[in-house]
Parts: sequence; C-alpha cells; structure tokens
Amino acid sequence: MATFVLVPGGWHGAWSYETVVPLLEQAGHTVHALTLTGLRPDDDRATVAGANLDTHAEDVLRVLDRAHVTNATLVGHSYGGMVIAAAADRADGRVARLVHLDAYVPQDGDSCWSVTTEGYRQAFAAGAACTGYAVEPPPGGDSRRRPHPLASFLQTIRLTGALAEVPRREFVYCSGWEDRTPFADLRNRLAADPDWRVHDLPTGHNAMREAPEAVAALLLDARGGEGEMPTTGVPLG
Repeated sequence: MATFVLVPGGWHGAWSYETVVPLLEQAGHTVHALTLTGLRPDDDRATVAGANLDTHAEDVLRVLDRAHVTNATLVGHSYGGMVIAAAADRADGRVARLVHLDAYVPQDGDSCWSVTTEGYRQAFAAGAACTGYAVEPPPGGDSRRRPHPLASFLQTIRLTGALAEVPRREFVYCSGWEDRTPFADLRNRLAADPDWRVHDLPTGHNAMREAPEAVAALLLDARGGEGEMPTTGVPLG
C-alpha cells in the first residue's frame, strides 16, 4: 500500500483534499493531508511572517520522519508543487513518486514569484499590501482560505539534483481555465521530457473539488499511464 502526502496550494489547507482523502483511504492507502505552517487557524503573526518555502518543505519532511515513511507519494497542488520539489530533494530517497497537480515544477534557483505570470505577481504584491508579510486570498472562493506567507512565494528554491532520482514524476494539467492558467508552457515542456508523465484533466484549477474521483483515479493508477484522465460520471464545475 502507498503512503500519500497531500500538499495544498496557496491560501488553502488540508481541507482542500477533503473529498479525495476518503477515496484513497477506502482503497487501503495511508494519507496525510497537510495544512502548512502559517496557514493554520491558530498561527500567530510571527509564525505567519516567518514561514517560507524551507519551512513548508520541513512540514513535509516532518511527516516522513514521524510516520517512518520510506516510499512516499508527494502530491502538490499549485504552489504546493514548489513544496514537494523542495521536500523530495531533501528526503534522502524516501520519495517514490511526485504528482504536480496543476502545480509549479521548479528548477534550481526558481521561486514561485519568478515562475508565475506577471498577473499573479501583481496579485501577490497587492494582496500583501496590508501587512507586508501575508498575501490575502483572492476574491471569491472557499471561506476557509487564509492569508498566505509572502516569504514562501518569494524564496528561491535550492535543488541539489537529488530530485532527478525520484523514480516517478507526473504533471496534471487542468485545461478548463486555459484563458488564465500559468502552466500551459510548462505542460508542453514536460510533455516533451521522457522523464515525466503528463496527464490532461478538463477541469478548472481546483480539480480536487471539481473532480475528486478523477484525481483519486490518477493517484491510484499504479501504471502511471500518460494521457487524459478518466472523467466518466465525474461532475465538472
């Protein structure tokens, strides 16, 4: 059985996977859905201000240590792709699979700020204008979202090359918001890379909410086949 560590995107918590977790557990797998440091309801100002990408990578590594996991599947949504890359690079071979779920796939020296679009950089800056250290959630969306530590969007990732040793690396491209997605060029680049498997999912960015069955089906697919994910019977938002 697999051990899944699910990392949310910006402003979100473990709750963003709430409809996917039971589907994985019903299949007999162990699941850890995380709320990253600085996004927990009881985090104080100092905790939010001090949280960065390193902090969030350590959140993941702490789960691996505590649960004695040696063959983890790390799943990162959106900003969470930065986190799982940083964690896997430092995990000493304990990660067997990475799934970037409509998520950033950084190279050494990248940051979320540097690899996103100008529109998102402007949104980050505007969202942090009030405090200077936390980015307010964009308008609309789930009321459980919380201000996101700005430092984690800005910090440069440092990769040693160990990430390339992860046996299975996958990217899920959500095509239902192609007018706004920052991931179109990334999808094309990874599709041409033989070390990556690319899947297409016709949902908006929050695929876990819109198509939890399809997301779970991909995560449970031991074959890791390439192509469009199954969507039969899945309600798309």
